[in-house]
Amino acid sequence: MTRIFETPASHLRHFKQSLKTKSLISSSTDEPQLINRLWRHYILDPNSDIVNRWNYVFLITCLISLFIDPLYFYIPYVSENACMATDDEAATQITVYRSLTDVFYFLHIIMKFRTAFVAPSSRVFGRGELVMDAKEIAIRYLKTDLIVDFTAALPLPQIVIKYVIPAAKRNGSGHSKSTLALIVLIQYVPRLFVIFPLNQQIIKTTGFIAKTAWAGAAYNLLLFMLASHVAGASWYVASIGRQYSCWSNECKKERDAVPPCVPDFLDCTSDTDTYVRDYWRNSTQVLVKCDAINDEDSGFKFGIFADAFTNEVASSTFMEKYLYCLWWGLRNLSSYGQNLNTSTYIGETLFSISLCIIGLVLFAQLIGNMQTYLQSMTVKIEEWRIRKRDIEEWMRHRQLPEDLQERVRRFDQCKWLATRGVNEEDILQSLPLDLRRQIQRHLCLKLVRRVPFFAQMDDQLLDAICERLVSSLSIKGTYIVREGDPVNEMLFIIRGQLESSTTNGGRSGFFNSITLRPGDFCGEELLTWALVPNSTQLPSSTRTARTLSEVEAFALRAEDLKFFAVQFKRLHSKKLQHAFRYYSQQWRTWGACLIQAAWRRYRKKKMETELALQESYYYNQDPNNEGNFNYDQNYEAFEDVGLEQPLVGSAHSSQQLGATILAKRFATNTRRGIEQKIQMTDSSSSLKMPKLFKPDEPDFSAE
Repeated sequence: MTRIFETPASHLRHFKQSLKTKSLISSSTDEPQLINRLWRHYILDPNSDIVNRWNYVFLITCLISLFIDPLYFYIPYVSENACMATDDEAATQITVYRSLTDVFYFLHIIMKFRTAFVAPSSRVFGRGELVMDAKEIAIRYLKTDLIVDFTAALPLPQIVIKYVIPAAKRNGSGHSKSTLALIVLIQYVPRLFVIFPLNQQIIKTTGFIAKTAWAGAAYNLLLFMLASHVAGASWYVASIGRQYSCWSNECKKERDAVPPCVPDFLDCTSDTDTYVRDYWRNSTQVLVKCDAINDEDSGFKFGIFADAFTNEVASSTFMEKYLYCLWWGLRNLSSYGQNLNTSTYIGETLFSISLCIIGLVLFAQLIGNMQTYLQSMTVKIEEWRIRKRDIEEWMRHRQLPEDLQERVRRFDQCKWLATRGVNEEDILQSLPLDLRRQIQRHLCLKLVRRVPFFAQMDDQLLDAICERLVSSLSIKGTYIVREGDPVNEMLFIIRGQLESSTTNGGRSGFFNSITLRPGDFCGEELLTWALVPNSTQLPSSTRTARTLSEVEAFALRAEDLKFFAVQFKRLHSKKLQHAFRYYSQQWRTWGACLIQAAWRRYRKKKMETELALQESYYYNQDPNNEGNFNYDQNYEAFEDVGLEQPLVGSAHSSQQLGATILAKRFATNTRRGIEQKIQMTDSSSSLKMPKLFKPDEPDFSAE
């Protein structure tokens, strides 16, 4: 009966039982058994990093093992005593290296028993569902790939070298060592069947075998070299077998001769008496009839295997044999065996046909893959070259002036050096929002913090700004914005210099110019426009911005800035507005012009006052006049009321001065009361104007 509902008391009872069970397990189980249990129930994800790394390691091991196995073919050689021998020292070294690679094959079998697989029925949508049950994984592996993997992992060459060949020597059939060497080739087939699905698994998981184009080209070249290595080793062991076949056939013909030919004479490691063998070698015709150097005199045709004896390859050292056979394989695989002069021997003909077909397929695959990988390196360069050609043809067709053509070429060159032909916006737009934000933060945050205005903002606002920033590149002599044009973006300079100039709306005789450097910004009219509610029409630029060098900057568009002004009320704070005014070059220029105009007005007013006082002083120098004019008092009075015309006379002048002072003070108090009333009315109004608006530019024409 199924339990549908459990009380809290039953939950508590089950929890106590589980704690007791865990405590008993931990107290009764030692650490090795616990690790064994954890490993027994641990299943690997086929797309995990550890499986991907193991696949790469095992792929390299497979290539090394495929390279080692054909080295067994170089063990037999022709001795100077006209007999077959084996290089036991080389066989021992090859066996040691081969045993090391066999360990990886057994480890790969263990890994496949612990690796999950995707259920075929779940591949209808998405990546499918992983089967994590160890029993189902083992059953599936036993039915599919275990036989091939186990056959590839068997140490067959070690068994042949250590047990089969010594037993053959004891039975008197030591001449069959060349045939036993061919048994090693049997295991080469399952090892090839292991490497092909492994290659496909790596491509399915990661999308590629080599991360770079050069690595991919080198990988395909390595596979072709491996095929050449196998072809050269097979040709060498077939040459040894051909030589031994000739000796065996001629030896059978001299069994009744004196001295008779014994097959043991052909084996250098046999227990035959040396004196008897030397006597037979000096009197036999076997060596003369099986001499590949004098092929015309002998009745035996070596065909494509004659080079192994005419060039003394069969009796050379191990490294000399290997390099010559590798060259033989490369030369004939790349030329499809066209230079081979074969005889009518069936085995030789079949070997040449196989060599031609395999060489044709492998060489075509090598050229195709190499071309693909190498072209992938230059595909962007080729696209840029074609684009440059199209631009040149278009400029010539439209008959653009030479200076415009040069500017277009410079911009295209700078754009290529900055992006290498990659459209960054398309790449970012294809990513999820969170990942896009993190990438933009990584790319822009440090550069944005260089701008002093942005340094005053918090991280949340900076992240939002980094998400909306767009990179901008301008060459030397480019006009970013002209005076009077609508401003559609704010530009924050990262590298380069800009010249910002103004004529105050085209006023004659007025010109102001400053240089903007990294950390400065232009287009601040847009920020004032964004802070005004319900603003629609873009503001007009009060300055002209022209690049003095190549400029890299971040651009903040008008719609994005409007979004920040609505969503983030921090832009309305006094701290940011003060920072904006302090670092804004337009506000600095306006402040300097205002101070300059006020200073000029003050100097002009002071000069007029001084001249008026001097005239009044000279007019009232009569000592008989009772109401002598006091220069110091009148100067202070003039300075207090701001009169620009002198007062002439003595007593009458003093009375007029007093009345003027009283009238001036009355007017000042009246104006001050009116201004206070206006301010109170403005403060009580519901419409608040933004604080970033500055007064009109000072009018210098009044001077």
